[in-house]
Amino acid sequence: MELGSAQFLKGKTILVTGATGFLGKVFVEKLLRIQSDLKKLYLLLRASDADAATKRLHDEIISKDLFKILRDKWGADFDSFISEKIIAVEGDVSVANLGLEDENNVEKNKISNEIDIIVNVAATTNFDERFDIAIGVNTMGALNVLNFAKTCPKIQALLHVSTAYVCGEAKEDGEVIKEEPFQMGQTLNGVTKLDIEKEKILLEKRLQELEAKNVHGNALKSAMVDYGIERANLYGWPNTYAFTKAMGEMFLSHLKDNIPLIIVRPTIVSSTFKEPFPGWIEGFRTIDSVIGGYGKGIVTYFLGRPKTIVDVVLNLVSKVLCLSFCQDAYRSGHRKVERVIRMAKIYEPYLLFKAVFNDGNTESLRMATKMEKATGGFDFEFDPLSIDWTDYMINVHIPGLIKFVMK
Repeated sequence: MELGSAQFLKGKTILVTGATGFLGKVFVEKLLRIQSDLKKLYLLLRASDADAATKRLHDEIISKDLFKILRDKWGADFDSFISEKIIAVEGDVSVANLGLEDENNVEKNKISNEIDIIVNVAATTNFDERFDIAIGVNTMGALNVLNFAKTCPKIQALLHVSTAYVCGEAKEDGEVIKEEPFQMGQTLNGVTKLDIEKEKILLEKRLQELEAKNVHGNALKSAMVDYGIERANLYGWPNTYAFTKAMGEMFLSHLKDNIPLIIVRPTIVSSTFKEPFPGWIEGFRTIDSVIGGYGKGIVTYFLGRPKTIVDVVLNLVSKVLCLSFCQDAYRSGHRKVERVIRMAKIYEPYLLFKAVFNDGNTESLRMATKMEKATGGFDFEFDPLSIDWTDYMINVHIPGLIKFVMK
């Protein structure tokens, strides 16, 4: 497979999950821009029916400013180009067979026979998400996508987007985090073996106990958030997000059989660097709660560690995908103090991170794609050493944050 070439994507039919998310949108736009000869893009969207899915496609994806370069390129033909290339399909990764079991829907029945590539970007990225929601999307979602891939006779690649922080917290300065797959049941602290099926049973039991106590609404949400952190900490992970993403990886690595599997582990995702234009962002990303708070004068200082190198990934992530708070708290009351402490605990694993990620595989991929540009093909360059980070943050990211998010 010519994974280092945009030509590999020519004539391919690709299923993308999580396309309404920030990274998913960037990926879809990139695909359409570098390879207009894609055969088809199926976008799996949560919706009540096909019409609702199509509405989400146009309202939450295609209508965004991100697509203005493509819109200008195709002009009056843009809508017909999109209609020809993209099909919105109602479904849900947290459901078996991705919710594509409607025998009366001919379109759904033929999808598995057409798919060449599946890209799973669907995830809940909240560090303190409800455990039931996080395990449904990040863990069982990964398994459901894998099982669906096994029903696709033409499948050539399953690309799953995870996170670099499945590694947990480093113990020593300079510790090198290797790019290795998880073993099934592996833990980060060696205390006990992780049994994912048992975790699901314990989760259902906890939900039943809370229901019996008539716990609902915000109280139920809070209980599920605390339970997720409890289970994650038990096995050595700092939060529910990293824990559930790690379990998802375990399913994929252990049960992939003959499915060609690629796992991408980006760090903190930020605004676009250059493509399709600098500074596009949607919603507050991980670091932007602090940046936005500082800009508004709400956050005047924050927890940190001078030696920590904060890994930020710009739209460079989409290139790889295409290829393989506070000072005023005490003045404002005690509820606020607790929130500050909670936020500090949430961000601590990342702002006090001591390790270094081994990016050997990514560097090998980057070197292999240099020939694409040299031979007149698309420029897949994604070298972070070429970035002036001060210039990017001041002149690209923060202006983009103000324009597209804070408005």
